[in-house]
Amino acid sequence: MASAASRSRSAVTLFVKHKIRNTCGLFSSKYTILADQEKSSSKKWRRKSQKKLLLNDALSWEEKLADVVTPLWRKSYDEQLELKQKHQENILLQLCGCLSGDFQSHSSPPVRSDLSFPVLPILPSPVKDGYRNKSTFSVNRGVDGNPKTVGFYVGTAGGRNIVCVNGDHLLNMPEKHKQVARCYQDFIRLSSLEPCLLFHTGGHWREVTVRTNAEGRTMAIVYFHPQTLTPEEVAAHKAELVEYFIRGPGSVCQLDSLFFQESTMTRCTHEVSPYQLLHGQPHIHEEVLGFKFRISADAFFQVNQTAAQVLYGTVRDLCVPDVKEGGESHTLLDVCCGTGAIGITISPRVDRIIGIELIEQAVEDARHNAALNNVLNCEFIPGKAEAVLPGLISQFSSAGLTAVVNPARAGLHHRVIRALRNQPAISRLVYVSCKPDGEAMRNFRELCCAPDPQKKLTGRAFSPTLAVPVDMFPHTLHCELVLLFER
Repeated sequence: MASAASRSRSAVTLFVKHKIRNTCGLFSSKYTILADQEKSSSKKWRRKSQKKLLLNDALSWEEKLADVVTPLWRKSYDEQLELKQKHQENILLQLCGCLSGDFQSHSSPPVRSDLSFPVLPILPSPVKDGYRNKSTFSVNRGVDGNPKTVGFYVGTAGGRNIVCVNGDHLLNMPEKHKQVARCYQDFIRLSSLEPCLLFHTGGHWREVTVRTNAEGRTMAIVYFHPQTLTPEEVAAHKAELVEYFIRGPGSVCQLDSLFFQESTMTRCTHEVSPYQLLHGQPHIHEEVLGFKFRISADAFFQVNQTAAQVLYGTVRDLCVPDVKEGGESHTLLDVCCGTGAIGITISPRVDRIIGIELIEQAVEDARHNAALNNVLNCEFIPGKAEAVLPGLISQFSSAGLTAVVNPARAGLHHRVIRALRNQPAISRLVYVSCKPDGEAMRNFRELCCAPDPQKKLTGRAFSPTLAVPVDMFPHTLHCELVLLFER
């Protein structure tokens, strides 16, 4: 797979510029693979892998952790890309089997099928090592039994065999993240407070999240369980944290932002328990495809900035292959829009962008990002997509409507799929999935199946016409899949 980057980029450019504008010609691939190779769930695989790792005394703890966090770290990058390409093709073979009627019941996967639409070569990440711009480090007992160890888990909570291992050797972590984690470990070991390993057993210091941008700006977010401490006692420990990281040994991290969140739950939104800015700036900024984006403490942003440019460039070219031509109006519907990155990067090619996002802080960031870039044709609406979309989409009656969806791993709610499917103005839909073999597969089927009045899927069916895998996560098993549907 020599010169994978240049090969893949040229493939996308040629295909998008010359083929997508007209309906993509369907062809049958020569691949014939047993689709049930993909049958076993990733959770089961992960549990078995963890168990094998713990029982394998020949491996060091560092190797065991690397096998959990970056399971492809022993392979060359070309080998990683080849493995991911085959994995995505196997997933798409299942979809083709469903759509070609190879089986009658949806309860079991097809035995075999051929790909009926193009799957382009996987687009590689421009940066392979130290690419993560966000890392969350846990606190638990280390290899030496010290409960104030900061790192990543090996083992499972169910098996009661969790060990927290330092992550300094991990290939996907930048040095700045590792440095903050080392300093946080030093700080909590100096602190008189115990770590919070289990909520019901007491303790206070929890994980730390580190966010960085391409310019090297650094934000740290410390999570803390107050237990029975008074506000005055909590304030004293916050002051110690600031003193350590701003004027003490932790000042080597040169933090631009230090946040603190008191939480009695595993995950807590800003609305439920506000992120408290203890020092520095409330945001850092990142640039993608010439647009600048504000990143708040809990805002979603792709963890690989250089690969995000590849991903968003691909999505842009699939949504709107060319800059708007003539006088035809074109609207982009951006579902699960997050902080507005996809819509804003596509904004020069369309007349109007409408984004829908559940998290109110993300909507606030999206509106700020549009203003920051002087983008005037974007509108962002807070709320659940399944609640907002049906009423919103009924307002559109003209042609020139494209939809892009970028949901979480759980996929889209069936009401969202129904609204998209039943809106005749949508002729093109781009689906970005980080887990196409999960709930997203159900979404794919419902977009493409024959009309089903029982499910209220009455609109004309979509057809998948092009798939583009994008490697956002070198050294791991994961990648993003961008799938174009047309009708």
